[in-house]
Amino acid sequence: MPKRLNTTPRGDGYRMPGEFEPHRGCYLIWPQRPDNWRDGGKPAQHTFVKVAEAISRFEPVTMLVNEDQYDNARGLLPARVRVLECSSNDSWVRDCGATFVVNDAGDLRAVDWEFNAWGGLVDGLYFPWDKDDQIARKMSELEDVDSWRADGFVLEGGSIHVDGEGTLITTEECLLSPGRNPGLSRADIEAKLGEYLGVEKVIWLKNGIYLDETNGHVDNICNFVRPGEVLLAWTDDESDPQHAISAENLAILEAARDARGRKLTVHKLYTPAPILISQAESEGVDAVDGTLPRVEGDRLAASYVNFYTANDAIVLPVFDDPHDADAIALLESVFEGREVVPVFAREILLGGGNVHCITQQVPV
Repeated sequence: MPKRLNTTPRGDGYRMPGEFEPHRGCYLIWPQRPDNWRDGGKPAQHTFVKVAEAISRFEPVTMLVNEDQYDNARGLLPARVRVLECSSNDSWVRDCGATFVVNDAGDLRAVDWEFNAWGGLVDGLYFPWDKDDQIARKMSELEDVDSWRADGFVLEGGSIHVDGEGTLITTEECLLSPGRNPGLSRADIEAKLGEYLGVEKVIWLKNGIYLDETNGHVDNICNFVRPGEVLLAWTDDESDPQHAISAENLAILEAARDARGRKLTVHKLYTPAPILISQAESEGVDAVDGTLPRVEGDRLAASYVNFYTANDAIVLPVFDDPHDADAIALLESVFEGREVVPVFAREILLGGGNVHCITQQVPV
């Protein structure tokens, strides 16, 4: 039986590897929450199937499913995807799931962060979140690895990206938000990240994608290609509020040095044109007090940066936008040797995130 450890990852010689390093598998959680996913989650379920099918071509995939949706999920997913019953409140495994770390001997362990639905009672997106807060421990037991519980420290996997060589990128908008760790200073948070992920340098961007309801998760605006090289969501349209956000982050990235002292190469990954919620999409979502409503005409936080880096592949959200082709071409260029697999991802976006948000890798 895996143990709950009283040490820390850094003290035990563990680090978080970059997502571009080899995986032994990937987790997703089945969508069904009717106050977040329209039409009882049925349209989103078909998109989740496409994402799972794409990833499972390159690495093993496990889909966690509430008991009442097991038969439906098992029937829709290909046989090569493992389907397991596991209670959850919603389907954002990147944020509520375990963050896996490794040591130089190749051993694997898991970090179980405290999860409070992106802000708890201050500005969280739903209540309760108790089942989601148990997901990381269940994942560590499914993988048969020991874990650390980071009690008193709220963090979501989508709020961080690492290069595997000591550098972490995040946003002030998210990690310094009042609904997460209001009693901790910026220096305290850096110390926690160092202790649990083995990082030595934190690069703080200012804000995430415009109107991102997660308080600006970094995985929607900036991602590592490899150590010393990143992609940044970008628009040339100076009338778009996204332009000022991206320009400020570009200046930070261009001035930064990583943990190894390298300057960063920054590639601009252009965002799609603004995507707005339609009347039909809005009306398909249950209106429930305490859950963020989906209002007709609201702009969604669309970004191509929210992709999943699988073994030998990039699973990329696309939006039937003219920029889709440019995004595919750029990723094929910078991720030489990886196949870029586009998935039309509007249904995931309507739920508040995208491909990276619904996936969590287990490194080798």
